[in-house]
Amino acid sequence: MTCDLEVDVNGEEIFLVDKEVLSSFCGRVRKLIDQTSIASATKPLKVAFTDLPGGAEAFELMTRLCYNNVATRMTPRTTCLLHSVAHFMEMTDGGVSSSVNLLKLIQKSLEGIPYWSWSEIVRALRQCQDLFPVASTSGLMDRILESLAGRITAASDVSPAVSSPESSAFRFSFDTRSTMSTKNCNHRAWWFEDLVVLNPAMIEKIVRSMVLHKVDQVLISRFLAHYLKSAASNASSSDKKEAAETIINLLHSLDASCVSCKGLFGVLRISSSLKISKCCQSKLESMIGNKFDQATLDNLLVPAPSGTKSLYDVNLILRFLKSFLRIEGRKSITELKQAGSLMDSYLAEVAPDSSLKPLKFVALATALPDEARDSHDAIYGAIDMYLEVHTQLSGEEKMKMFCAINYEKLSSESCKHLASNRKFPSRTAIRALISQQSKLRSLLKEVNQLKKHSGALPKANPSKENRFSDGEQIILYAKKVDLSTENEKLKSQLQGMQWKVMELERICRKMQAQMARATKKNRTVSPSNARSLPRLCS
Repeated sequence: MTCDLEVDVNGEEIFLVDKEVLSSFCGRVRKLIDQTSIASATKPLKVAFTDLPGGAEAFELMTRLCYNNVATRMTPRTTCLLHSVAHFMEMTDGGVSSSVNLLKLIQKSLEGIPYWSWSEIVRALRQCQDLFPVASTSGLMDRILESLAGRITAASDVSPAVSSPESSAFRFSFDTRSTMSTKNCNHRAWWFEDLVVLNPAMIEKIVRSMVLHKVDQVLISRFLAHYLKSAASNASSSDKKEAAETIINLLHSLDASCVSCKGLFGVLRISSSLKISKCCQSKLESMIGNKFDQATLDNLLVPAPSGTKSLYDVNLILRFLKSFLRIEGRKSITELKQAGSLMDSYLAEVAPDSSLKPLKFVALATALPDEARDSHDAIYGAIDMYLEVHTQLSGEEKMKMFCAINYEKLSSESCKHLASNRKFPSRTAIRALISQQSKLRSLLKEVNQLKKHSGALPKANPSKENRFSDGEQIILYAKKVDLSTENEKLKSQLQGMQWKVMELERICRKMQAQMARATKKNRTVSPSNARSLPRLCS
């Protein structure tokens, strides 16, 4: 056996080997020799590899097996090294009668992956992520990932007693020499910390394998949030960006119902300073927007980007709302009202911001459809606060704000406050009166319907009815009134209208209660003993 071949491995080390032995097993070496000019008889032939996976360690391990041609115990580490270098070197069985077929030896070792301990699985993954990319697309990676996903699923399904380190079933599936501790093995997130040492590319492969093997996607989304938080604390800026973009893409690929709104806002806080791609930013905003009704006020108070004068990033909130309403028909009335309540709180927070433009404020106030709010008191209060801070608005800008209020959804207290509010023009008080009249008409219709059904309701005071009728006429000549001198009259009229609304509401409630009692009593009277009911009285 001669040393007639000099091999430079990635610039790390130079090996002198037998050309015939190595070329009989390695197709790549054979090709290099054929392509090289005939070497001098006095000098060994030289070849160099610059990207051999596993480097000098893997090459030495391979040559030992080629020379000795005997089976040795294949540990997880040697399996990973040999598997990757075998593919790279285009290894064969040597074309000779041998006691050991290298490829079959590697294949046999792969069959033992289900019996590896948890710590060996994790170390193998770390080894694979450092090897040549071809290894990540081979059967080795698939088998390791399949074993990993199976163990996570099995540990999630068993009871805490079974998953105890003292359990024989637990010891059979997971070697207690692994990094799992007694403290964290009894909950479903026991494996999170073990995998944060892997790079984003490997995490992507792991997660896609988990999804394929039906691992709980709620658990996967929690792990992704944990992984990004860990990366943000330990990685460099470029690694943080890569991690954030990978995590966002993976979250976007999961079932939307399995990703929490809280977790998404955590991703947003980390990624906001990393200048992630527009595509990833859009995906993240879309995911948050679809869950907008589940957010909290603290979630929405995102600081404005550097270079802007505003306190909060209102443009981001508007984009959230756009995503939330993108498929409006799929949003329930409960979700819309939850979003409306959240936006009312947000408006109250941003209204005092002296740098917030009026058009942005109006856009926030009018972003949701009218059915998202039962009351517009909060919008009126926010506008009142905004006008208190922004005293230099033009008449046109103010009118756009006033149009954001649905005056029919203002309470009596808000209408009363509006009538005496000098920041609002008198015509808005007129509109408030109109809304009160609309409520009066609705209540009067309800009273009439109750009269028809009961036939024995207390007679209303004719003078009051006349006053209601007369009150409905006060708006007909509103345009002829000098608004600048009629504020006090409007305030007085509005208070009268409020009293009428309250009186009618009281009468309606009383009549409804009487009808309910009469209906109940009528059902308890048998047909043979039935007699006319007594006349209801007020």
